[in-house]
Amino acid sequence: MRRTVIRYKTKPEMADRNAELIAAVFAELKAGQPQGLRYLSLRLEDDTFIHVVESAADDGASALPKLASFAAFQNGIRERCAEPPLAKGAAIVGNYRMLGEN
Repeated sequence: MRRTVIRYKTKPEMADRNAELIAAVFAELKAGQPQGLRYLSLRLEDDTFIHVVESAADDGASALPKLASFAAFQNGIRERCAEPPLAKGAAIVGNYRMLGEN
C-alpha cells in the first residue's frame, strides 16, 4: 500500500475551475467504483489544494491516471497554479474516524 500527499496553490482566478475539474474526477470515480484506490481532496481557504491518494498496490499503481476526467484535470494544471504541485509519500501517524480502517 502506498499513500501520497500532493499540495499546490492555484491562482485565485483559477481555483473554482480547478475545483470543478476535481469534482469531475470524483464523479467518474463514483460511477466506475475502481478497486484498490482511496482518494481525498481538500481546498483550503487560501486556494491551496491538498490531495491524499492511497493505492493498494505496493508500487503505487492505481486507476486514477487512467480516468479521462483525471487527464482533463492534469491538462493545464501548471498554468492554474501559483505554486506548483509537490507530491510526497506519507504515512499515517494517527487516525480517528477520518480514514477507513486498514
